Amino acid sequence: PGLAAGGETEGRRRAAAWLRNGLAAYEDRHDDMAGDATSRLSPHLHFGTVSAAELAHRARKAGGPGADAFVRQLCWRDFHHQVLAARPAAAHADYRTRHDHWRTGPEAAADIAAWKEGRTGYPVVDAAMRQLAHEGWTHNRGRLLAASFLSKTLYVDWRTGARHFLEWLVDGDLANNQLNWQWVAGTGTDTRPHRVLNPVAQGRRFDPGGAYVRRWVPELADVERRFVHEPWRMAAAERARYGYPEPVIGLAEGLARFKRARGRD
Repeated sequence: PGLAAGGETEGRRRAAAWLRNGLAAYEDRHDDMAGDATSRLSPHLHFGTVSAAELAHRARKAGGPGADAFVRQLCWRDFHHQVLAARPAAAHADYRTRHDHWRTGPEAAADIAAWKEGRTGYPVVDAAMRQLAHEGWTHNRGRLLAASFLSKTLYVDWRTGARHFLEWLVDGDLANNQLNWQWVAGTGTDTRPHRVLNPVAQGRRFDPGGAYVRRWVPELADVERRFVHEPWRMAAAERARYGYPEPVIGLAEGLARFKRARGRD
């Protein structure tokens, strides 16, 4: 229901506004989840209603740290296209196998459903998944956190998440979607394949006041700041009043399982 407008006219209007008003602060603000300080041009890049080459040229002409950071992101986009062109099987097979034995069965299916519906009990992950369902788009930091949570904390096959994202993302580009999922899952081009993103620490860092969470998880709109990324720390009676789900797994338990699976315990 919250899809942005498409078409070349809208794409060029958005690009001009972004280059004029958003580019300079991009280096400092692009990970501000509540600030919505990214270009939101990815759907237009995907459908070809704006040109990556033109955006890079105009950004470089403007200059500055924000322009440099933005062009780097455009380069990452092209890098993934080049990787997939060289290794087309990476759309569905591990680029670098870790010999994972991903979870399956009823418990895994229940965890996958909770993840898709934005009810994992981890607010910043749930906010990202609910934004995805509403807008067909979600913040890049939210994508990273949701992907890490599914593939590492829940230890579910990255292809499950990649398929879901492709079904919902209006910027669902095969190369960037699949290879970013592999990067997060540790089966792709990442030089630190076993890193696990902690949704509590990341939420505190990139949504410190909880504004992003409150926007997309209305159950927590009135929760005290100290609890917004850890609602399970509230008293049981207070938690029940908000009606927000309990965590599907403890972070320590998920991390220990992942380390065992990767032979790093």
